[in-house]
Amino acid sequence: MGKKRRVVVTGMGCVTPLANDLWGSWEAALEGRSGIGPITKFDASTFSSRIAGEVKGFDPEKFIDRKEIKRTDPFVQYTLAAAAMAVEDSGLDVDGVDKDRVGVLIGSGIGGLETIERNHQLLMERGWKRISPFFIPMAVINMASSAVSIRFGFRGPSSAVVTACATGANAIGDGFKILQRGDAEVMLVGGSEAVITPMAVGGFCVMRALSTRNDDPTGASRPFDKDRDGFVIGEGCGILVLEDMEYAKARGARIYAEVVGYGMSSDAYHITMPDPKGEGAVLCMKAAIKDAGIPPHEVDYINAHGTSTPLNDKTETMAIKEVFGDSAYEIPVSSTKSVTGHLLGAAGAVEAIFSILALYTGKLPPTANYQEPDPECDLDYVTEGAREAHPRVALSNSFGFGGVNATLIFRKVE
Repeated sequence: MGKKRRVVVTGMGCVTPLANDLWGSWEAALEGRSGIGPITKFDASTFSSRIAGEVKGFDPEKFIDRKEIKRTDPFVQYTLAAAAMAVEDSGLDVDGVDKDRVGVLIGSGIGGLETIERNHQLLMERGWKRISPFFIPMAVINMASSAVSIRFGFRGPSSAVVTACATGANAIGDGFKILQRGDAEVMLVGGSEAVITPMAVGGFCVMRALSTRNDDPTGASRPFDKDRDGFVIGEGCGILVLEDMEYAKARGARIYAEVVGYGMSSDAYHITMPDPKGEGAVLCMKAAIKDAGIPPHEVDYINAHGTSTPLNDKTETMAIKEVFGDSAYEIPVSSTKSVTGHLLGAAGAVEAIFSILALYTGKLPPTANYQEPDPECDLDYVTEGAREAHPRVALSNSFGFGGVNATLIFRKVE
């Protein structure tokens, strides 16, 4: 087996509840400015949870022509926008690259649920002939990757990841491995989600997974806080341009960070609850650290999965302490879900972007709404605004329903 290639991040784009671009989202995250508010996409007045991190003011016509908008679900529209911004940010010469060597790997936890709900209503009310002929291709999850491939003419490896809330991280990790083994020169990777719909919100409500702090939307997502009562559903997309390091250097690309480690595991425990001992998360972080070939103490920032649910935050804290021992207390930890809400299949990608920007800018985003310390969550959570820290190695966790776990490790490139 040949030497593993080094892989770097050269471009990023995102659409989030904070802003419809990369730097606007990052600025809001650093300020701890929440993107969470009352649900406006449908009448949620009878739902137990009536708040969400909605994407606001998004104009798909800036990125997609009107004809195509009618044929794409919002999760694909967010993807096309974030991908266009990421490609532009990377400075990649789309017409000059060998398109056979550029791949796309973008996932979604649920996919085109808005399209499914709308067409099901048409079926029930007006019969099967009123279903849109674009219904199936609008709803399937791989359409995010396919739409980007078609848009840019990229013919390299194309796939989609579906691992619930670990999706975005898995997509980045899988793309990283494709590049590491030399199967492409460039990969567009990430995750997208747009399921602030009656079915999705209702489904999470009946599970009692969502915060019911409806009178305080911006204070509802409070990871690691003693009074946390559930996550806040969100939507958006994060896309990264990954490149073989030598390829990136040869074209004079600006490099944000190097991807150095990727770990995966399964709790093999329960369809929704995390393993109470955190063993799956421990296994996953250890696998990523081993893949990176670094001692654990070199990790000096963690962007936690940090959902604001009672069980997740407790078990993730336990797992971090198990992996890092006494040095766990010296590693700053933040959960940006406190301001974005939980973007489900897009969460891992957007949080990877925030982790990379922490390395790139030397600033750690805060965990907003942390007011009452929880004795079971006792790490160094970044809580009093953004922190100047200049980390060199960042670890980002993403855990999903079904017990799926993914961990990414990024390193600052001098």
